[in-house]
Amino acid sequence: MLPPATLVWFRSDLRLQDNPALAAAFRGGGPVVPVFILDEPGEGRWPLGGAARWWLHGSLTALGEALRKRGVELVLRRGDSGRVLHELVRETGAATVCWNRRIEPAARAMEAGVEQSLRAAGIGVQISDAATLFPPGEVLTQGGGPFRVFTPFWRRCQQLSMPPPAPGPDGPWPSPARWPRSEGLESWKLRTPLGWDAGFAGHWTPGEAEAHRRLDQFLQRAVDAYARCRDLPAEAGTSRLSPHLRFGELSPRQVWSAVMVASRGCGVMPRSRGAFVFLTELGWREFADHSLWHFPQTPEEPLQAAYRDFPAVRDAGLFQAWREGRTGYPLVDAGMRELWHTGWMHNRVRMVVASFLVKQLLQPWPAGAAWFWDTLVDADLANNTLGWQWSAGCGADAAPFFRIFNPVLQAARFDPGGAYVRRWVPELAEVSGKWMHQPRTGGGAVAVGTGAGPTAGYPAPVVELKAGRERALAAYAEWRGRAKAGGVGRP
Repeated sequence: MLPPATLVWFRSDLRLQDNPALAAAFRGGGPVVPVFILDEPGEGRWPLGGAARWWLHGSLTALGEALRKRGVELVLRRGDSGRVLHELVRETGAATVCWNRRIEPAARAMEAGVEQSLRAAGIGVQISDAATLFPPGEVLTQGGGPFRVFTPFWRRCQQLSMPPPAPGPDGPWPSPARWPRSEGLESWKLRTPLGWDAGFAGHWTPGEAEAHRRLDQFLQRAVDAYARCRDLPAEAGTSRLSPHLRFGELSPRQVWSAVMVASRGCGVMPRSRGAFVFLTELGWREFADHSLWHFPQTPEEPLQAAYRDFPAVRDAGLFQAWREGRTGYPLVDAGMRELWHTGWMHNRVRMVVASFLVKQLLQPWPAGAAWFWDTLVDADLANNTLGWQWSAGCGADAAPFFRIFNPVLQAARFDPGGAYVRRWVPELAEVSGKWMHQPRTGGGAVAVGTGAGPTAGYPAPVVELKAGRERALAAYAEWRGRAKAGGVGRP
């Protein structure tokens, strides 16, 4: 007689390989029932944005197909997670529920309630860590507290032992005599019919198989040149693995292991300079996750409390121009249009557009974070929060507020030929030379070649760079003075 069934509750870990919850379920020896629950209220104040919903649809489709090849059904249910799991326990006779924990505050609170209710009903619970290289809460300072600065955090991580990724289930999958009812994925309407996300499919293929194909391609073609090319948005110099990591189609341990093997690494770091820099970027992802774990208030509140009173000036017109890529600064506009059309933006450009919004335009960073959350296919609460608070100067290991990126100089340095701008700002396709990255003049023209000519349809700058910088620094000085006088935090 077979042991009782085990439910595997898929969370942000939509893969079969290196999945600790799945491995734990198989160790039970009985039928294994995989389930995904769409519980939007359980996400708290940060339910999935539009672009992430599109990706989730594709990722669940790919996971379902991979399971069906093994004769297994992915059970889809919508509703309160605790209620649905209790229903499935009754329907399958399951004695245990396994899942991999998430780190987002609302998800943690929801999982704690589910665990308590299951245990109270006599149901076994097994929770594993799968989203990070090291379990959150285990990378601490000598004083036992969380790190607020990346370099010592990463140095400490490199002193720890990391288990290798585990293979996925091998052999026959023990199935129940009767599969529970599953809802149709299309009924969830995660994608927008003929909407803005219609073009995403031309740039992305969600799923575990594609994640591994993209990782292999990056290791073969780009990892050694990563240190040189990662800041050049016109080149294919980055891995573009971020959405696959966000949805757990690939684990960070798998990425780490593959990079080490490809670069013939020994010890804790690889030999290749490009691979070293890439793994350090993976370390920043880790730092973001651990920071959110320790500081769950940061998606809404600055980590540095004094910044709560920073004098941002809300301006709907400026924010709309930034959001739509109509600021009059070519690199900023190219990034925002790339985001809208593809659900992704190059990391260097993310830093530029964020700095421009919170400093040159003096808009509140949470507004930018919310827009990214809705439009990025890799929208990840920890990384989104860390990135925006870094840009605003108010988070962990943040750039100081007075470090203000100049979008013209950034463009000249990282897109010197203008290929990236030309791709996403076709109004400037005929502009040549150094004038590609200069904002339009007040007279409505920019220099073209050796003369001057109109740039039809391209807007004038929404702010003059010098004036925007001076306004930002004046606001910073005023706030700094008030914070010192009031003894609020440390500006």
